[in-house]
Amino acid sequence: MPTFWENITVNGSEMQVYSSMPSGEGEFPAVVIAHPASGVSDFTQSIADKLAESGFVAVAMDLFHRVTPEMVADGTPKNAYLDDSEIIQDVNATVSWVESFPTINSDRIGITGFCMGGRIAWLAAASNNAFKAVIPYYGGNLWVARGNGTNTPYDLACDIECPMLFHFGEIDENPSQDDMRQLDTELTRLGKHHEFYTYPGADHAFMDFAQLSRYNKQASDMSWPRTIEFLDRYLKS
Repeated sequence: MPTFWENITVNGSEMQVYSSMPSGEGEFPAVVIAHPASGVSDFTQSIADKLAESGFVAVAMDLFHRVTPEMVADGTPKNAYLDDSEIIQDVNATVSWVESFPTINSDRIGITGFCMGGRIAWLAAASNNAFKAVIPYYGGNLWVARGNGTNTPYDLACDIECPMLFHFGEIDENPSQDDMRQLDTELTRLGKHHEFYTYPGADHAFMDFAQLSRYNKQASDMSWPRTIEFLDRYLKS
């Protein structure tokens, strides 16, 4: 299973992406990955590798490429510098790069994301119609605009045209179960296809094995087959 790093130029800035490729030949579907606050860490790379094992080209974007060491020297977290308009530029550049590969079926691209990346997956699906499936994992702050953005991801729900699978932790506070119900009501009102799952006893970041206090193996093991089945259904069928 080949893996590699590549640089993509986004408005003069070099953004690294980590890619994991399925074995074999042919036109593969692809999944873009929006990372959590830990960046393209071992966890995010492991997600890419698992997707490749299931027959998807996986591409994880480094959304912190504009953040310099000086900007975080005082302890400010990298995600404090994210701007929704720049995130959309990163997503669009990644999609264009993915579409340039002859071994990728450009009509079969999905996106998933974890924590802040779950929010970004929602935002991306509302901003780029190339995506045929979106899978946010515990994406919070959907009612918040980042940077110079004026519309929140929630405001843009009407622009999501692909089916959505959203994974929630039962005891997560952001997104909470009340948030889930509000999202369900809005997507239903808009006629958007969506499937929501809540995992009993699971907190935020329940997939991330690096977060020992919140990792929930049972929830992780339950959610991942649902993710692959959803991607198979909408990107392979």
